[in-house]
Amino acid sequence: MNSEKRLMKGNDAIAEAAIRAGCTAYFGYPITPQNEIIAYMARHMIDKGRVFIQAESEVAAINMVYGASCAGARAMTSSSSPGVSLKQEGMSYAAGADIPLVLVNVVRGGPGLGSIAPAQSDYFQSTRGGGHGDYRCIVLAPKSVQECADLTYLAFDLADQYRMPAIVLADGMIGQMMEGVTLPPERKLSELPKRDWSVGGMAATHREAIHITSLDLVPAQLEEKTRARFRRYDELKAKETRFEFAGEDADLYMVAYGTSARVALGAKQLAEKEGIKLGLFRPITLFPFPDRELAKIAEKGKPILTVEMSLGQLVEDVKLAVLGKAPVHLLGHSGGVIPTEEEVFAEAKRILGRN
Repeated sequence: MNSEKRLMKGNDAIAEAAIRAGCTAYFGYPITPQNEIIAYMARHMIDKGRVFIQAESEVAAINMVYGASCAGARAMTSSSSPGVSLKQEGMSYAAGADIPLVLVNVVRGGPGLGSIAPAQSDYFQSTRGGGHGDYRCIVLAPKSVQECADLTYLAFDLADQYRMPAIVLADGMIGQMMEGVTLPPERKLSELPKRDWSVGGMAATHREAIHITSLDLVPAQLEEKTRARFRRYDELKAKETRFEFAGEDADLYMVAYGTSARVALGAKQLAEKEGIKLGLFRPITLFPFPDRELAKIAEKGKPILTVEMSLGQLVEDVKLAVLGKAPVHLLGHSGGVIPTEEEVFAEAKRILGRN
């Protein structure tokens, strides 16, 4: 399982990359459109002598991940939108106890049971913590099968480095499509970061027992722990913000991620045929959001069009970054509807007055 190129589904690439990143424990529960992940882990985790459990529910799965990570495992779960909602209490507990874990959300249409078609309407849930209390999660958004592998691999390292949950946010289209992918090398488990903070092994090392919890009944102490966590988030923002930008000298700038970014790129190519310059800014880290880089683009004063498979979530972060320096427009769809290249191009022309 060294570096090699394969034709894979996005979901399979996520699972294989997790194994190669050193995931030693996976806990999940089936839900469309991420079922290939749990099926892949069922086949290959046990073959490698690692832990795989199909839990009795999403609630059970996230709490198993919490416990396994506390005991030193590189642990992961995956689900899709309604299932991820059920995991939010456990995510809050993990964030409050400074527990690293990886959650993959292959997003489907909502709210409620919604549909099984691709959507991006879990943006708020992912980038604002999702559960109760003051916390954030690292959020990585792949636009290709290659990035499904690369960003999943990265998610484990970032979660360990900053001791916080990391989310791989892939919409249903990204999870189900097939593309060529060069897989990352397999990590030796002996080379994974040491977790001196984890529980267990006290008898062998004669160290004091370690108690991991998110509970602190002294308000001032709890506030200071939370402030310290947010200082860590500031470090994350300074060092780990990722984005992609094409089209420096444009008439209009599009902002999109995931499948929407692929559509926007197609619109950019259509525009080039008519002599219209469209730029594309793609946040790869949705948290930390690349607001400083987007703010520099906004200083040009050119209109900005946010393209998303939700009815106005990403656009809120775009507006916060732009702070009125440029007009911001939204092209949004919901319920599993995917925008088309022609639709995006037509909206760009309408904004520019070139219909």
